[in-house]
Amino acid sequence: MNVSWLNTFIGSVINTTVTTCGTAATNIYTAYQQQRSLLIGNSSGLGVLQATLAALHPKTVYVRLLDKSTEALEHLAYAFLAYFLVCLAIYTIIFRYKGLGQLRLPWPTSHAAKRVLFVTSHPDDECMFFGPLIYSLTRQKQCEVYLLCLSNGNYEKQSSRRREELWHACTHLGLPQGNIILVNATNLPDDPNVDWKTDAVASIILHTVETLSIQALFTFDRDGVSQHPNHCAVYYAAASLCLANLLPKDCKFYTLDSINILRKYLSIFDIICTCFMSRYWCILSWQESSVVRNAMKKHQSQMKWFRWLYIFFSRYMFINSIREVNLTDVELEMQIHDN
Repeated sequence: MNVSWLNTFIGSVINTTVTTCGTAATNIYTAYQQQRSLLIGNSSGLGVLQATLAALHPKTVYVRLLDKSTEALEHLAYAFLAYFLVCLAIYTIIFRYKGLGQLRLPWPTSHAAKRVLFVTSHPDDECMFFGPLIYSLTRQKQCEVYLLCLSNGNYEKQSSRRREELWHACTHLGLPQGNIILVNATNLPDDPNVDWKTDAVASIILHTVETLSIQALFTFDRDGVSQHPNHCAVYYAAASLCLANLLPKDCKFYTLDSINILRKYLSIFDIICTCFMSRYWCILSWQESSVVRNAMKKHQSQMKWFRWLYIFFSRYMFINSIREVNLTDVELEMQIHDN
């Protein structure tokens, strides 16, 4: 068989490929040389090295960073200003048009919870963390609000004084003294270094819920707002009741959202984050929040200098955001707790 034509064809392909690749390589090298000439001109290697060292000189780098950082800070300042103005606008609109969105509860108006229980760890928790929600619910005529405080606040040996302060603060929030249950148990001391037993706390909560025919149970979430062990213990006790299916069928379980330290002290400027990141919330006007602040001031034994900063800058004086806890959430968080 005559295969000369095949050899000729293969040779032609090889020659064409080599020629094409060679031409491409030449073009790339030529383009590189042209670009290099544009960047460094006819400078020698030493000149290029000197130019590089000059560019990396600390003073040169500092000036360059200063220019860039100044520009970035200006943009950041404009962004913060725009954010604060938008927050103020939303806050103003909400309270100019009553009922627009200052209170979004996890139940419809026609089936509102009529008997609500707040479970806290210490006297002053009701004002520091749950104030807006307690104040708003006590103003609803069809809602009966109760408070279960699981310790008498004897960390600094002032239990009798703190008991009276709790009574005065709750009265200021609109909570009748007959609706306050203050637990004085030796196994539940006001002490962050003592672990509260889940079974003991759960037993007290369940007894109170069943005795008062509670329909909505509010307490801390897994992080306890301030990471206080006593706060977290209350959540795990309530969650254990939910997990064991011991809560009455008509009793829903809700927790107060814990937020990061930045949001915690944004005051009303957390309103955008709350509205976009939470489903249910309670937002007070400045005048309404003054009631919560004055209630907190009734806890005179706790009014250290940093508490004054808290009551004016904490978002919990103006805003509460809550979520309903279901069985799936509890199972997941219990696994995290066990690990």
